[in-house]
Parts: sequence; C-alpha cells; structure tokens
Amino acid sequence: MFHFDQVSLLITHYKRSKSLERLLASLQAIGCRFGEVIVSDDGSPEPHISYISELKNQYDFKFVTTPVNKGLGNNMNKGHLATSKPYVLYIQEDFLPDPLFPGELRRALQYMEADHSIDMTRFFSHSRYPYMKPFPKDPDFSLTYYAPLALKYTKIYNYSDLPHLRRHNFLEKFGHYREGIPGDRTEYWMCISYFRKKGKTLFYNDYRKLFDHENSDQEPSTMVRKSISTSNNAALTVIRHLYRHLKYNYDLFLKKM
Repeated sequence: MFHFDQVSLLITHYKRSKSLERLLASLQAIGCRFGEVIVSDDGSPEPHISYISELKNQYDFKFVTTPVNKGLGNNMNKGHLATSKPYVLYIQEDFLPDPLFPGELRRALQYMEADHSIDMTRFFSHSRYPYMKPFPKDPDFSLTYYAPLALKYTKIYNYSDLPHLRRHNFLEKFGHYREGIPGDRTEYWMCISYFRKKGKTLFYNDYRKLFDHENSDQEPSTMVRKSISTSNNAALTVIRHLYRHLKYNYDLFLKKM
C-alpha cells in the first residue's frame, strides 16, 4: 500500500463516468491512497451526474461541478482551487496507471521535496521533450532545461496536460488557465506561460510505460481538433511546421500576455 498524504489527486471529467470508474478502481487496485481526491466535472449531463454520485460512496472523493459546460480552462482552475495538499497529481479520466506507477510517484515526490526548483514531474507523454539533461539522482528521470535560442518549436511543450505531479502553488506561479477558449488553446497558452516563466520539469524517461491512454467506443475523447492540424499530407505538414515555428516563437518572445 502506498499512502500519499501530502498529495491531492485531481481528476478532470466530462461525460465519461465509466472511464472515471475504471481509473478510480485501477488506482485502488495498485494500492494508491491520497490525502484527498477531487473530481472536477465540466457540466456533464445525466445519467453521468447520478452515476458519479454513486461512485462517491465507494471511492470517497470530493465532487465539484458546474451547471453548464465552461470548458477545459474553467474545469482545471476550479479543480485545482479545490485541492488543499502541498502537491497535486493530475490525471484525466481516460488514463489507467501501470502497477509500477506508485513506486515512481513516490520517487518523484521525494525528488521534488528535496529540490524546490522543480515545478512538476511528467509521467506520460506522446513524445520526448527535446531539451533535457540527465537527472543525477536517478537514471530513470531527466531534467528539462530552458533553451531560449533552441530551434525546435516543440520547446514550448515543457508543460503538458497529460498525467503529472505539480506543486500546489502552480496557478500562483504560472497563472490560471485561460477560460472561454477551446481546450487545445487553453493548454497552448499554459505552455507559453510555463516556458516564459522558466518552469522546471522532471521527466520520466520511459514516458509511455506508466499509463495507458484508453478511449472506448462508448466514451470517446471529447477533445476535437481541426483536421488541418493533424493531417499527414506532406505539403500541409511542411506548412504546418513552418507556421508553428513562426507562431510559437512570436508568442513566446513578442506577444503580450
């Protein structure tokens, strides 16, 4: 059994109550216990609200919701503000942890307690962050570093909404999530803020090992992206990369926040 009394588990949710149940059950099965569990809902309709109310009796969490859907930014802000522990473990409802995760979380927590310059630890990613150096205390982790003259525009993705551990003062240091805009833009502007303020990240090197990302046919992803941003067309890919290089660097260094 792993007890993380100083950690608030924050789970964001929207219309995927069965996925939420799978996540809560899997954390219980691998022996993870937290100082508190917050489920932040983005105005899900029935029957999800009633089902989550039933889950509360089994898994003992604080449920914060809103009468109408207000978007990812609002859901992240109100969820984080409902936490009270020194650290916040953020997981979206459609992820499932590997049995190895509790041990790696414990190590990451120890490293963050020992080094207060580390703002967050990332446990999952779709790709490796391009600017990192070995973490002296543990070969399973690396440290990101600030590279203002770095050529790869993916430098902005030092922050990510994917599963991570962060400090409770995160919103105070990097600002609140932008509200009233699409979810991918909300994440983008937090990436910009995190980079500008030189956020320091501990990155788990085997970044696909500790979580499975599951979207069932019954509860598909609610994030909608424009087809042009994901197209594999060769010409569109070149144009997209050039646009991102110019746009991201302009937002990083010239645009007023």
